[in-house]
Amino acid sequence: MDFSFTEEQELLRNSLQAFLRDRYGFEARRAAARGAPGMRREIWTAMAQDLGILSATMPERVGGLGADAVTTMVVMEELGRALVVEPFLETVVLCGGLLSRSGGALADDTLRRIGTGEEILAFAWSEPQTRYDFTRVATSARREGPAWRIDGVKSVVIAAPWASQLLITARTGESVGQREGLSLFLLDKNTAGISATEYPTIDDRRAADITFANVRVPADALIGAEGEALEAIEAVTDTAIAALCAEAVGVLSTLQWSTVEYTKQRRQFGQPIAAFQALQHRMVDMYMHVEMAQSATYLATLKLSASPLERALAASTAKVTVNNACRFVGQNAIQLHGGMGMTDELAISHYFKRATAIESELGSVDFHLQRHAALSRTLDNVTA
Repeated sequence: MDFSFTEEQELLRNSLQAFLRDRYGFEARRAAARGAPGMRREIWTAMAQDLGILSATMPERVGGLGADAVTTMVVMEELGRALVVEPFLETVVLCGGLLSRSGGALADDTLRRIGTGEEILAFAWSEPQTRYDFTRVATSARREGPAWRIDGVKSVVIAAPWASQLLITARTGESVGQREGLSLFLLDKNTAGISATEYPTIDDRRAADITFANVRVPADALIGAEGEALEAIEAVTDTAIAALCAEAVGVLSTLQWSTVEYTKQRRQFGQPIAAFQALQHRMVDMYMHVEMAQSATYLATLKLSASPLERALAASTAKVTVNNACRFVGQNAIQLHGGMGMTDELAISHYFKRATAIESELGSVDFHLQRHAALSRTLDNVTA
């Protein structure tokens, strides 16, 4: 199998690396994350207008380039390497992916504004009882004349404090736990009846818990076919898992490399601690975890165009591999840095926090092991 990148993808990687090196230094990033609003709008605009990465994977009908998932993987790895907080995954991969699949005038117009950097969207799907399971969404949407009435609660909506619009999941039919009856709605965040409790996360991002109480939106707020959103949500979420894994590879590579460099400088008993064989073994194990995470990410990315079953199996395999790597590499990086590894002034602590957050984002190890087992049984029945 050919794992080489195209000339265009290498040019994109080099351009993005140069941009982040010049304009996304650690101190500037830390200051922006600690202040208000927690991100830099000028960076988001530059991503759209100078780099063109916000519209790269969008359909040509909305001014995009129609680039493939490998391009997203390249971008996400570099964003992870620089520890970028701006919501590329949430706005472009998740919301952009769902809007691209759904189509329609409202969806396409929103995609154009995302591509130019005018809009930030957040995907509001998680609820207190969902535990990564989309079928357990309880937020309801009911027709009231020419409009929809939406009621419910969403929890830990990443990027919501920065977003101007919310793409939400709501049940328009069937009962909680059923695959049918799930729909998507695009709402202005300032719509009457929407209230949000905003807060920073441990990895310097922003999130919100959102309540929808008697929220009325027009009929065209429905994105895609009524009650048939689950298949698209699952496909786009697997795409987002592959992208998140690529970000993790960038984070883990930096953790591993920074640890090796630090152990060459820190001295005990008259020599660098990198000379101690026991620590060398640890760093080799860290390197192996990074390599396994990268290989699993490649597989998940390349399987996104396969059948839904193969795609989902590869996504869950990658997420388990990456989650385990995040824990092993992150914890060993902190241990080998000693106490100073946990200080806010050292970049390594921020990479560790992001790696820790990735462990639970879009599914924990336990969730994806269970999902993989269920999918494997389905595959066995199909091939029997």
